[in-house]
Amino acid sequence: MTDYPNLFSPMRIGPKTAKNRVWMTAHSTQLVKDHNFSDEHVHYYAERARGGVGVITMEAMAVHPTTQPYKGKIFAFQEAVVKNYRKLAEAVHEHGCLLLAQPWHRGRETNGTTNRLPVWAPSSVPCTVYREMPHVLTEPEIGELVEGYRLAAKYAYEGGLDGVEVHGLAHGYLLGQFLSPATNHRTDAYGGSFEKRLKIVLDIIDKTREEVGPDRIVGVRINGTDGGVPGGLTNADWTEIAQALVATGKIDYVSVTAGTYIERMNIYGATPQPAGFQLQDTANIKRALPDHIPVVAVGRLNTPELAEAVLTRGDADMIGMTRTLIADPEWPNKAQRGDATQIRPCVGANWCLASIVNSPLACIHNPAVARETVLGIGTLKQAPQSKRVAVVGGGPGGLRAALTASQRGHSVTLFEQNSELGGQVALMAQSASYAEWQGITDWLISQIGLTQVEVKLGHRAEADDLSGFDEVIIATGSTPLKHGWSSLRPASWGDGTIVPGVDQWNVYSINEVLAGKAEVGPNVFVFDDTGARQPVVVAEHLADRRHNVTIVTRLPQVSPDLEASRDLQATYRRIRGKGVRFITDHELVSVVEDSVTLADVWTGESTVHSDVDAVVLSTGNKAEDALFHALQGVVPVRAIGDSVSPRRVFNAIWEGELAGREV
Repeated sequence: MTDYPNLFSPMRIGPKTAKNRVWMTAHSTQLVKDHNFSDEHVHYYAERARGGVGVITMEAMAVHPTTQPYKGKIFAFQEAVVKNYRKLAEAVHEHGCLLLAQPWHRGRETNGTTNRLPVWAPSSVPCTVYREMPHVLTEPEIGELVEGYRLAAKYAYEGGLDGVEVHGLAHGYLLGQFLSPATNHRTDAYGGSFEKRLKIVLDIIDKTREEVGPDRIVGVRINGTDGGVPGGLTNADWTEIAQALVATGKIDYVSVTAGTYIERMNIYGATPQPAGFQLQDTANIKRALPDHIPVVAVGRLNTPELAEAVLTRGDADMIGMTRTLIADPEWPNKAQRGDATQIRPCVGANWCLASIVNSPLACIHNPAVARETVLGIGTLKQAPQSKRVAVVGGGPGGLRAALTASQRGHSVTLFEQNSELGGQVALMAQSASYAEWQGITDWLISQIGLTQVEVKLGHRAEADDLSGFDEVIIATGSTPLKHGWSSLRPASWGDGTIVPGVDQWNVYSINEVLAGKAEVGPNVFVFDDTGARQPVVVAEHLADRRHNVTIVTRLPQVSPDLEASRDLQATYRRIRGKGVRFITDHELVSVVEDSVTLADVWTGESTVHSDVDAVVLSTGNKAEDALFHALQGVVPVRAIGDSVSPRRVFNAIWEGELAGREV
């Protein structure tokens, strides 16, 4: 028996049957080695299969050398993938899970930096993100692409996979560029009418079905809408495309997503994008297709209750999720056995996206991601000897360390000087748009409640409190700097001076504002030197309370770190819509009562802004490490997170997990 009978019922997909309706959709892992799958891939996908997933579509795989946004891309058109497909299939099939390949081409949504090749597209229209002018595909080159898709299908079959999901239609990728009149300006056999724009897709589906035969699955990933792209494809257009593809009789399912790189939050949906934000478009397509063609829905479908409701209403047949299963690979098993409250939630922070810019996939609060063999399910071993362990600090790092150490059998005492746990995550969650981030610490607190950890709130631990413990973990975090200097003035950071006026009554830190400890007047300047998320968080928090807010930064862009998490555009649109103004390329010179003087970082020209009721500083934090140093030689001690060096939530939780395993 289960609380979610539809979610955990089997589903026929062409010639195969999925054991349940949970579908892990494709996403990059950056575990690729030499354009092929690695052993880390095997462990990563096997972990999700072990966790109860019914179907897995592996990451998008190149069908041609011209689609390499970075080195970590599988070459699905090379025979070398077959051997590793077999490893993957064996590992995943052991748990009754289906496994699919996803051949694809980015088209204009890339550049030639990595492969030193021209960008290929149906017409010479550059991408808004990559901005490289594409080469217009010739008909022989289109033939090369079709051949690449054919080879990808052939090798998927030979590798023992359960099928192929043809990608490149959705998200504004190459096949979607052929389909859309906004990006296909051709006048040959592949442009103009609907039928001509569809031709390359039909050719690829024909070749794919020929290669895999009748006993393997063929599916397609499409958009539900391009998301308001001028001249782009609407939900009605995509419905017509879906009907035309199904009418071939050669596809077994349709997976529906949304968006292009013109507005990437239509694809990824970071907080505060609501759960199920793509559902209506998906439901429209579902109701236009024959009942025997399963439709996969996506778009922050992150709770079993929502998933069950979608299936009950008939809005879709399968529930697709990626980030939810990155955060907790055991999501299906926990839901099925009635432990839904134990699911580690995806909070929409998009650290998974930010992480793959320079390293393998990671989750903001699941340290095991892409490291399943050392940190995954079943790897936490009991300590050979139970110790008395003190953890000082109840932020995310301290909570993680306390939980892991307790789960290993240690007797753990957690000290927190404030009356509540949560640290700076709890402060960020005071902003309505980031309330979901509270789920990071709420989950850890709930898990600690299932252990024997003794929590001492309102207790500022000193060295004398800790001398009787066998091990001490310092997670005391950091405090904001308020000297006002930008990092363009490194000497001033060490000479004890401050920007004139930053010590007066109306200058605050972000923490003071979010904690409700600041008396902020109507007009506020937020001065940022970090380029991080916190300035836009506090700016939006104040704008929501009807303050007039201006963000000032010495950088050429406000909060450029948000580019990596792909929510910069959406954040700008949201906060600019609330009246927040930007001043870039300026640093703070002085604050004199209600006047602020700024200087252009390039010319030195100064400007005075009057009627500024408050200034909020975001110039970095200072590690709170005094207790760590005081304990040296007194008791075995280690420091984690911001108490070592102020960084990110991810780093605090990562180091907390390692410390909990090492004590």
